[in-house]
Amino acid sequence: MGDLITRLASREARVGVIGLGYVGLPLATAFADAGYEVLGFEVDESKAKAINEGHSYIPDVPEAEVARLAGAGRLSATTDFARLSSCDAISVCVPTPLRKTRDPDLTYIVEATKNIAKHLRPGQLVVLESTTYPGTTIEVVAPQLETAGYRVGVDFHLAFSPERIDPGNEVYTVVNTPKIIGGVTPDCNEAAKTLYEAIVNTVMLVSSPTAAEMVKLLENTFRAVNIGLVNEVAIIADKLGLDVWEIIEAAATKPFGFMPFYPGPGLGGHCIPIDPHYLSWKLRTLNYRTRFIELADDINNHMPDYVVEKIGAALNEDVKPIRGSKILVLGVAYKRDITDWRESPAIPIIEKLRARGAR
Repeated sequence: MGDLITRLASREARVGVIGLGYVGLPLATAFADAGYEVLGFEVDESKAKAINEGHSYIPDVPEAEVARLAGAGRLSATTDFARLSSCDAISVCVPTPLRKTRDPDLTYIVEATKNIAKHLRPGQLVVLESTTYPGTTIEVVAPQLETAGYRVGVDFHLAFSPERIDPGNEVYTVVNTPKIIGGVTPDCNEAAKTLYEAIVNTVMLVSSPTAAEMVKLLENTFRAVNIGLVNEVAIIADKLGLDVWEIIEAAATKPFGFMPFYPGPGLGGHCIPIDPHYLSWKLRTLNYRTRFIELADDINNHMPDYVVEKIGAALNEDVKPIRGSKILVLGVAYKRDITDWRESPAIPIIEKLRARGAR
């Protein structure tokens, strides 16, 4: 433990980051910029090649930054997972999608954990950042890592620290967004805290990995439920002949007890539409129904239908059918100034309009 803390605190440790996407690449560059030698692990050879040649494929990470860090020998990438044994700390930043049945798909987490277990050595720190259901770190990751013959909290350290990346946000970055850490043991917490304090201004420790997993789901469920509420308010205001934007603007003048949310065509992105379902699934195994989550999901999922109905009504006012009309869609990504269109409500809107014959 002491040797690991010393290496982490002195920046002599090598940091591995598994998954160099919207979460992993900003994290990897932050560690490299703080003075660590960072080795990224990717299954996509083209991404590993791009990093090694100093190119960025993530809008939030400037190409000049990747080129500088790669040129200085502080940032590199590989598809050879055997090199995990050379890392003192490993952060796992892989996707956690849902299956078509709305059940958690832990395929990427399990595969990453198996790769770590194959090359695990005493004294390493492993941190899972991928959003998942409460209990994953303890129930899935820890047992898999211990198949290497080492004990968590004794021979190696394990923690969960939820990613809080907001693509396109120029105000809050890795550095000034507080980091939540939940270690399996106090020593695990101390090791993870030492690592992340090197790149994040504020680190907060919670009692366990499960608590940290729940923190992330509360954050995203809060947004999903409130977006569902304001989307229903938009429908209500429309039926009452009111301007929902006027209503929200006026309500937002209240300096306490109110936080403005704004209606839209639905939910998009890799977090908000997905993560609450991890909590719903977990609670179903405990014979409990998460009613707020299900209701918000129902409202948000029907917003593309509402948008298409509004488009049809607008065309009808001009004596035009949807079929044959030319419709311009501005914005396909799930939010402005990014290239990510995962779960974007623009996609079903386009598909529904085309199904009705629109051009």
